[in-house]
Amino acid sequence: MPRTLSRKQNPLNRLFPFLAWIGELRHPRVLRADLLAGVTVALILVPQSMAYAQLAGLPVQYGLYASFLPPMVGALFGSSRQLATGPVAVVSLLTAAAIGPLVATNPEGFAVYAVLLALMVGLFQLMLGVLRLGVLMDFLSHPVVVGFTNAGALIIATSQIGKLFGVSVSGFEHHYETVWYTLQAVVTSVHLPTVAMAVMAFAIMFGVRAAVPRLPAILIAVVLTTLASYTTGFQANGGQVVGAIPVGLPSFSIPVFDWTIMVNLITAAVTISLIGFMEAMSIAKAMAARTRQRLDANQELVGQGLSNLVSGAFSGYPVSGSFSRSALNINSGGITGFASVITGLVVAVTLLWLTPLLYHLPQATLAAVIIMAVTNLIKIEPVIHAWKAERSDGVVAVVTFVLTLLWAPHLDKGILAGVGLALILYLFRTMRPRFAVLSRFEDGTMRDIAVHQLPTSPKISIVRFDGSLYFANAGYFETKVLEVVADNPELEFIIIDGEGINQIDATGEEVLHHLAERLRDQGIEILVARMKKQFMDTIRRTGLIRVIGDDHFFSRVTYALDFAWDRLGEGYDRETCPLRNPLSAR
Repeated sequence: MPRTLSRKQNPLNRLFPFLAWIGELRHPRVLRADLLAGVTVALILVPQSMAYAQLAGLPVQYGLYASFLPPMVGALFGSSRQLATGPVAVVSLLTAAAIGPLVATNPEGFAVYAVLLALMVGLFQLMLGVLRLGVLMDFLSHPVVVGFTNAGALIIATSQIGKLFGVSVSGFEHHYETVWYTLQAVVTSVHLPTVAMAVMAFAIMFGVRAAVPRLPAILIAVVLTTLASYTTGFQANGGQVVGAIPVGLPSFSIPVFDWTIMVNLITAAVTISLIGFMEAMSIAKAMAARTRQRLDANQELVGQGLSNLVSGAFSGYPVSGSFSRSALNINSGGITGFASVITGLVVAVTLLWLTPLLYHLPQATLAAVIIMAVTNLIKIEPVIHAWKAERSDGVVAVVTFVLTLLWAPHLDKGILAGVGLALILYLFRTMRPRFAVLSRFEDGTMRDIAVHQLPTSPKISIVRFDGSLYFANAGYFETKVLEVVADNPELEFIIIDGEGINQIDATGEEVLHHLAERLRDQGIEILVARMKKQFMDTIRRTGLIRVIGDDHFFSRVTYALDFAWDRLGEGYDRETCPLRNPLSAR
């Protein structure tokens, strides 16, 4: 609690979030924990970043560049203490999909466009964070993300088949075509030494994780397969290896802003920004539940935006928060963002002195690392859960999954289709909210007469509308009210129980206005009970409250009933009215 209060009281903590935890490093226990966690994460990040760079269509050093400064910046300026920022599988795939069509005639421009894309992603995320627009992330519903992530994981895994078997085919328009012809090439042209290296890498990673989970299985697989490659002459026998990696840290460099290319990358930049941040924020929330941290989505957008800007400025490509490395960070005892600073420094040491040792690293090993990483992204349970919660959400997840697979490598189309379908189905759901005519139940509560077969008054009807009254459902509301009027020829009062109406827009206000005037001409008064502040504010501004009558609004349904009974006079026996509370006489 004191930490949360101090952040609110000190405005500098919003500009420099690391001020909230940097003082804790004075304690030797915290410093030791962060040092150990930072080194542990780096041991996984180095081989993973190289593999993800190749997934993005880039030389392996670009993955290391994106793993040097971005983890530090994300930790220093984000709101999560344990979020591990850097190259991730889905963002790498989206990068390759975005840039691939632009470099068909200019392969040399791939790295330049990747750097430009990182800058665009960073600018977009930073803009959202500074303007406090993190709420825009809500347009990416959970079913859309689940469907896309499952499809992305399958696309990533199948894209590595060629490297596992030592074959390659020319690119095709659709990913499924590439997979099909790759499998045909495997049957006729498989390279057995490459298969052996892949099997060795998988066996080591599975074996180490099963026997000693605390050990860095990926790093051990990289070391052992690299030694095997060097001693057996794997490259000389036709095996593909990483090869020479430039030694040294990346220098500051801003690419030329080609506006034509930037226009073509806008959709991809927005997609990567949203998907990447959704992934990062979901991870951060999971960890915050364990550590009871205070998270700020807008501050995290600033942190992720600055990470991508720094990545682009120092020859990296788009980055995001990693689930596996964040989990490793917190499970290794990481307490503050300093652990990620240590991770970046270890990557710097690798770039300065250790890259020559990676020359003989087999490409098949990197492919195995990628496949092992993305298997955790394939999750069927969330799709089933979405279907059980709301069938339309299950449909959205499945449709997003199928379309993403069919349209790959144009992944943004799958996401946009999913978002569009989710919004359309939501609109359809809200076009027909539940409309109920109410009467008294034996326990004194108001219940739906159609469900409980309750009698009601011929003079008074109580109706409830469970949704905001807006342009898409205002006509439906009017139709249902007029049906109640038609079914009750002696009706004199309609009481609208407005507890479920959160808001009313201009169309809803107009419909209610005309409905009140039309019913009054027929001798029927509208009474309104339990309306919320937003509704009342609107009808006060428009003057509708005077049209219906200032004295026709009540804080409780009971008060509205008393008003109606008083107006009906002695000719109506309220004691026998079905709307009377049977418990009130006791």
